[in-house]
Amino acid sequence: MTIRTESRLIIAASVVDVWAYLCDVGRWPEWAPTVLRCRIRGGGQLQAGGWIEQQARDFGVTHRRSERVTAVDAPASMAFAGTMWRSPARWGMELERGDDAHTDTMMWVEVDLANGMRIVPAPALARQIQRVSDLEMAGIKVAVESDSARRAEAS
Repeated sequence: MTIRTESRLIIAASVVDVWAYLCDVGRWPEWAPTVLRCRIRGGGQLQAGGWIEQQARDFGVTHRRSERVTAVDAPASMAFAGTMWRSPARWGMELERGDDAHTDTMMWVEVDLANGMRIVPAPALARQIQRVSDLEMAGIKVAVESDSARRAEAS
C-alpha cells in the first residue's frame, strides 16, 4: 500500500528565488526538522542521478541518510527517493510561477508501507507525514520571504 500527502502554499518570492533556496541543500536544516546536516555527495549542483547525504535525527536517534535525486527540472520541480523507517519513499517539490512576486509551491510525499511500517494504520501515518510536511513548507516560506526582504532592504 502506498500513501501520498501534499502540502501547498504560496510564497511571496519569485520562482527563481524559491528554486535557488531549495537547491541550496546546506540550508535544508533550516526548514526540515529531522535534518541536522545536508550536502550533495561529491559537491557540485543538485542534479538527477546525484545523491544527497544527510545527518538526521528521528525519534531521538541520530543517523546517516542518503537520498537519490531522481529528477531536477529547473525551476519547476525536483524529486528524491530514499526510505522512511525502512520503507521505500519518494518526495518532491513542484513550483509554479504565480506572478513575478509569488510562487505556488507544493511538497508531495509517497511512502510504500513495508516491513514494520505495515502495522502502523495508514491514516495515522498519513496525518503525521502531512503535519511534518506542513511544518517544513512553513519553514521554507519564512526563510525565502526573509531572504527576499533582506535583499530588498539592501538595494
